[in-house]
Amino acid sequence: MEIGSKIKNARNEVGYTQERAAEALGVSRQTISNWENEKSYPDIVSVIKMSDLYSVSLDHLLKEEKEMKDTYLEYLEESTNRVKSSNRLTKAIMIAVAVFVYAITQYVFWTIANGPTITSYTIVFKYVLLPVSVLLMTVFAGKGNWWGKGKWTLVAIFSVLFLLVPSVTYVSVDTYAFRTFIFPNMKYLFVGCATSLIGLLVGERVRNKEK
Repeated sequence: MEIGSKIKNARNEVGYTQERAAEALGVSRQTISNWENEKSYPDIVSVIKMSDLYSVSLDHLLKEEKEMKDTYLEYLEESTNRVKSSNRLTKAIMIAVAVFVYAITQYVFWTIANGPTITSYTIVFKYVLLPVSVLLMTVFAGKGNWWGKGKWTLVAIFSVLFLLVPSVTYVSVDTYAFRTFIFPNMKYLFVGCATSLIGLLVGERVRNKEK
């Protein structure tokens, strides 16, 4: 007996329709049909959910002849590799975006902006580009559980980044021009801390909801 037949029999034994099972599992009715007809395989999280929903053991659902087990294990491995690959790509994109925003801002402040124009660039960067890029990155970090518990260090990293960015942009220009040291404004530290913390918490909530 294949896994599709086992899933179907288990559902029928508890008297669930495909629609009711789909709603309980958080998938579409077509997905249930595909699993039962073996047009596709359920992921391991869905198998665990079905085990609880249908009151059958995981061993019952997964125990099968070697050929079937090997096929399903290959599917799970391939699925896991796809998720890991997607996470790596997302990490690379988000890090690249953050670096690009920072780099282009330095270029603008040091080579283009001058006089009153610098105020407009300051507002766009401090209140739009930097907060949005940090918020997006931390949401993805929380949702994907990047670096495990180490992801919470992003709060400290972005807090310092927010604190120092003004110092290496327009503040550094004034420091150079007037030959005087201007201490970083601590409010940016708290803005960076709040922005990154909110992003991580939102991402964590999304991840827990998906689980």
